[in-house]
Amino acid sequence: MTILFLGVGNLHRADDGVGPRLAEKLAADKAFMKKGVEVQPHSGEGVSLMHLWEGAERVVIVDAMKSGATLGSIQRFDAIHEPLHHGVFRYSSHLFGLAEATEMARQLGSLPKTMIIFGIEGQEFTFGEAMSPVVAKALKKVEKAVRKEFEDL
Repeated sequence: MTILFLGVGNLHRADDGVGPRLAEKLAADKAFMKKGVEVQPHSGEGVSLMHLWEGAERVVIVDAMKSGATLGSIQRFDAIHEPLHHGVFRYSSHLFGLAEATEMARQLGSLPKTMIIFGIEGQEFTFGEAMSPVVAKALKKVEKAVRKEFEDL
């Protein structure tokens, strides 16, 4: 049974680094890693995302998003029960990213049994490693929520 955490984004593009930063933190936590969760940072390229989660039992993903909501706001999507809207997770160089991969996998019947996606509303996606302070604060809240998703392991 594959249980997977994917931190999607780019560490070198400010707020887009939220996912990989959390992946690094979880991977360094020995107690968390004993749960058997496979933790990976990921660029967000859609086809490889689909390959990673194929056959997985449970997948939790964190990525920056740009939906027009308040900076630092957090959205939790149950990707099994609700579609991801095109363009929400658009801040990457990939035309086929997280939302497109999720919806393609839905059409192909290849979504994992459980797939939760946390989106943190970002603002700054230019080159640079510093996240917006509001996004960094939101990431702490998302970390708690992600850990809760794996509490039963």
